[in-house]
Amino acid sequence: MRAAGKRIIIWFLLGGIASNLLFTSLTISVSAAPEVGTPSYIVMEASTGQVICEQDADTRRSPASITKIMTLLIIFEHLKSGRIHLEDQVTTSAYAQSMGGSQVFLEEGETQTLETMIKCIAVASGNDASVAVAEYIAGSEAEFVKLMNDKAEALGMQNTQFEDCCGLTDSDGHYSSARDVAIMSRELITKYPEVFDYTTIWMEDIEHKTARGTNKFTLSSTNKLLKQYEFTTGLKTGSTSKALYCLSATANKGGMELIAVVMAAPDPKTRFQDAMSLLSYGYSVSQMYTDENTDPLPAQKVEGGIEDTVNLLYASPFSYLDTAGNNINEIEKEISLPGVVTAPIAEGDAIGEAVYKLNGARIGSVSILAAKDVEKARYRDYCKKVWKRYLMNR
Repeated sequence: MRAAGKRIIIWFLLGGIASNLLFTSLTISVSAAPEVGTPSYIVMEASTGQVICEQDADTRRSPASITKIMTLLIIFEHLKSGRIHLEDQVTTSAYAQSMGGSQVFLEEGETQTLETMIKCIAVASGNDASVAVAEYIAGSEAEFVKLMNDKAEALGMQNTQFEDCCGLTDSDGHYSSARDVAIMSRELITKYPEVFDYTTIWMEDIEHKTARGTNKFTLSSTNKLLKQYEFTTGLKTGSTSKALYCLSATANKGGMELIAVVMAAPDPKTRFQDAMSLLSYGYSVSQMYTDENTDPLPAQKVEGGIEDTVNLLYASPFSYLDTAGNNINEIEKEISLPGVVTAPIAEGDAIGEAVYKLNGARIGSVSILAAKDVEKARYRDYCKKVWKRYLMNR
């Protein structure tokens, strides 16, 4: 192969690391966000992670019970792995029962299914339920908090540190930021959308079964947006004297999911009103372009392989969030492939990319991958090819 061709392939293989991502980060000019009374906020589109607007989003603040977003994330990760199950019986310890603040009044020795405990956390913000589940998963709250901090680090949450699993503490060592809360909220709702089965519950009864008998207890949602904003899907409220009033609000309108995080709002009314204003603003300036990438791709020529071609596939769909009022119908897609690639090729190797442009400017890309392995041809493979061609031409 000529040197120029080799350089093209190397560029694609190296560039494929970045272009495997669903989208390419952009700097997008947006109109001014509404004035709100909350000092720290951010609005993010969930599928792309694109920030629509923000203010003081990286200041470290006490997160109060929106800490439980990370608790729920760890729970759903363990559910997916099969290490725990919704029907598992979770027993409340004396320590879990001792939690103050918002609680569902679990008693020492009381057992509830894990699913009921999730409802207690997601709907009623039960600190006692959070600790009981943390102990069930990790053996102790302290060990569970290690999982939380490890996950925060893995997600790139640079301004977050947890000291408990429920946010009850007023310690200066327990903090997060509006941006980090949006990051963990996005991870939860995009990886585990089944969480909405719980965060959309307004009111539901559970039963306390103890030595004294069975009593009904009504879980009431702490998220008033469920009744105030029609597109609300969740997610979590929080408040302490140190944190003031916090909220990570999620909504879905026309298939577009937004996350609005407000921290340190001065009062409950401001918390919910500001979240609604920010979500409404986000929807008013945003439009989503999505390409599922189901169109067929040409077979790629292979040099020096046991096969002469390899089929290709897209690494992922492509999504682009526009907040500048562009005509997204003018987005163009260009397929960029080398003339030939050299074996061996591994399934999943980046061969080229689909480049998306708007008004002539690149707005993102998706890698184009090899659909299967192609081994390097040996002498006997070349002989087989020659013989096959001879038979075909007889």
